[in-house]
Amino acid sequence: MRVLVTVRAGFIGSNFVRYVARAHPAWEILVLDKLTYAGRRENLTGLEDHPGFRFEKGDIGDPEAVANVLPGCDYVVNFAAETHVDRSLYDAGSFIMTDVYGTFVLLEAARRAPGLKRFVQISTDEVYGSVETGSSTESDPLLPRNPYSASKAGADRLAYSYWATYGVPVIVTRASNNYGPHQFPEKIIPLFVTHALDDIPLPLYGDGLNVRDWLHVDDHCRAVDLLIEKGVPGETYNVGGGNEVANIDLTRRILALLGKPETLIRRVADRAGHDRRYSLGCARLRGLGWSPRVAFEAGLRATVDWYRANEAWWRPLKEADPAFREHYHRHYEG
Repeated sequence: MRVLVTVRAGFIGSNFVRYVARAHPAWEILVLDKLTYAGRRENLTGLEDHPGFRFEKGDIGDPEAVANVLPGCDYVVNFAAETHVDRSLYDAGSFIMTDVYGTFVLLEAARRAPGLKRFVQISTDEVYGSVETGSSTESDPLLPRNPYSASKAGADRLAYSYWATYGVPVIVTRASNNYGPHQFPEKIIPLFVTHALDDIPLPLYGDGLNVRDWLHVDDHCRAVDLLIEKGVPGETYNVGGGNEVANIDLTRRILALLGKPETLIRRVADRAGHDRRYSLGCARLRGLGWSPRVAFEAGLRATVDWYRANEAWWRPLKEADPAFREHYHRHYEG
């Protein structure tokens, strides 16, 4: 089998590539990656020794780059996206180009590719918008409230349309907030862990009562792998960890794991369009035999320990990357 994984050499995509290499050692793995600010080639270090692994630097929005890798693949898994809500508030155009137009380019190539068995489009729980009560099911309306979630909703439905119109074997996943190793330190868990390690105040939005459901990246990878095998084309599957935690409680847990005082918490103005709560109903996926295996307490502890042990990975990103510094100043210091 040959699988094309489009990534940003960042967090979830690189973890999935490593997962496939372990779980399916006989598969050929093609990676297409533009290597933007959040993508690091080092996240794929060691995979060069895996038989059949091939890395191509390229943009999913470039038809020529896609044409060089997609034909002949059995599976396509599209993780490639601009993903940080905060950045989408002032750079919506790049989100539309990557998340929507890039997905269009992949789908156009996929509908012309004979023998393609699955096209998995990775979406997000944020397409449902803020969920005040209950949990979102796959049939609920999409009500995205920021440019990031709107771009993901557009790609999500565009992918579905290529199944409905052209018969491309599309499966859509909508996952809750992922956490684990190799996550770029602008996201809340790695940002707060690395800040706390250096005794830098942790910038907590608003009252800190926004609730997110946390899913370990390994559990997400297992879900995608299962859907490649058992998912039904044309269907959408929620992938949730079942760990709903308010941001203030998450912050306190991180500080406790590091033995740091809660006086490091610094309240900052809430961001625009900040959704209050996300929650997913995952009965459809669980019906295929999947359930999360990583308990949140254990997963969070392991994640904190990873950042503590891998300072050489994250410190250059925070201290020397002008894109990170500009973003941080804009949202927390400006």
